[in-house]
Amino acid sequence: MNTPVNANLYALFAAHFPADREACCMETRDGLYYSWNDVERASAKIANLLLSLGLPPGSRIAVQVEKSPEALLLYLATLRAGYVYLPLNTAYRADEIAYFIGDAEPAVVVCAPQNFGWVAQIAFKADTGHVFTLSDQRSGTLLDRAVHQPDKCEIAARRADDLAAILYTSGTTGRSKGAMLSHDNLASNAKVLQQAWHWQPGDVLLHALPLFHVHGLFVASHGALLNGSKMIFLPKFDGAEVVRQLPRSTVFMGVPTYYVRLLAEPAFDRDCCANMRLFVSGSAPLLLDTFDAFIVRTGHTILERYGMSETTMLVSNPYEGARVGGSVGLPLPGVSVRVVNERGQACGVDEIGGIQVKGPNVFKGYWRMPEKTAEEFTGDGYFVTGDVGKFDAVGYLSIVGRSKDLIISGGYNVYPKEIESVLDEMAGVAESAVIGVPHPDFGEAVVAVVVGKSGARLSAEAMIADLKQKIANFKVPKRIVFVDELPRNTMGKVQKKVLRERYAKE
Repeated sequence: MNTPVNANLYALFAAHFPADREACCMETRDGLYYSWNDVERASAKIANLLLSLGLPPGSRIAVQVEKSPEALLLYLATLRAGYVYLPLNTAYRADEIAYFIGDAEPAVVVCAPQNFGWVAQIAFKADTGHVFTLSDQRSGTLLDRAVHQPDKCEIAARRADDLAAILYTSGTTGRSKGAMLSHDNLASNAKVLQQAWHWQPGDVLLHALPLFHVHGLFVASHGALLNGSKMIFLPKFDGAEVVRQLPRSTVFMGVPTYYVRLLAEPAFDRDCCANMRLFVSGSAPLLLDTFDAFIVRTGHTILERYGMSETTMLVSNPYEGARVGGSVGLPLPGVSVRVVNERGQACGVDEIGGIQVKGPNVFKGYWRMPEKTAEEFTGDGYFVTGDVGKFDAVGYLSIVGRSKDLIISGGYNVYPKEIESVLDEMAGVAESAVIGVPHPDFGEAVVAVVVGKSGARLSAEAMIADLKQKIANFKVPKRIVFVDELPRNTMGKVQKKVLRERYAKE
């Protein structure tokens, strides 16, 4: 009788750890060194702590902590123990965290020590059983408890379609949706990218991305783990520090903002990139000016790709072959991508339409939203991305817009309706419209256009200060503009295209 294969994602990674377990897996900016043995033992201790809590099968582990090697170990431990990982942006405030915890009902919440007071209050009110802390300085109650646990732990048996992670992604209604990703969704994509991007023995990943995001957690970390590659682990992007570490690296992944800022570093040149093999960009559109300037400065051509929280990576410019500026490239192996018009018919070459995708990497659906899930899939199983694009004659895909008014600022998704809902609740505000306008650094900047009630005296500075207390900083408008009325069409719908054109150069 054949023994069933354990489809747990951690089992896949562990099978590819290098034979030399004392080799370096992670090195920090401060020179701390984590071997593959350290990863194995430390993740076992944290997994054993989680298992000792007697959590029900399928329990969610919600995590809002600063980036650190221990934060990645917590993710691996969650997989190893067979639970479901729920990463939360470190910029989220109390109202946002209350929604996520209330919706996902995690059995465990892990937060930064300085946030324990208000996070624990929210979590315990929602009947979360356990709240731990984890700092970016190798301290916190999670580690205090885990240190007493055994350093060996069996990898929990999981099927391919069992849930591994939930990533919350907002919608135009303002209500966030939890995208459910299975072990196979993540494993299949990691294996495809390893081949597509030619991961090689000896590769070193310079990791400057956050860990609460698909790009940093799944694309970057998974790539290095599956390849048994060392990661130089930076707590955040710092242009000067990246330049300093590039000669010791071969792979770098970033959002377009990172590349804009690297080009602003005087020391960033061909010499510091001489050992580099691959620069990858994603999470937001890469401006053609940045693409071209990077080639001139470094001799390297950035590889741009396209993915979503619901699907991980879908399309990529080729490793070997033409990398086209302004295009996200060709569908990855095993992924089917089509562009359709409003009648659901396939678009021709250079004809713009809605992008739909299908493949083993596409998510299981939205957490506890069966009706919304059904709405987002076609009858033949394609996921409707909400993005608008076109194929050229060679089959390269370009993203030309977003049908859901999504703003991508600095690589983070910003949904106008969510901000408008907060603005419209403010005293003296009659209505608002939030748009994205071009920005040389962030790609897009958030701008709010506000109509005040009769006689109201509104202050942009005061409103922005108020917003910073209520929503994540990357969602806060860079500018608030006051107008007498919003432009509308004959059906009464606000014409955001008019607003974007009006404020595009401001």
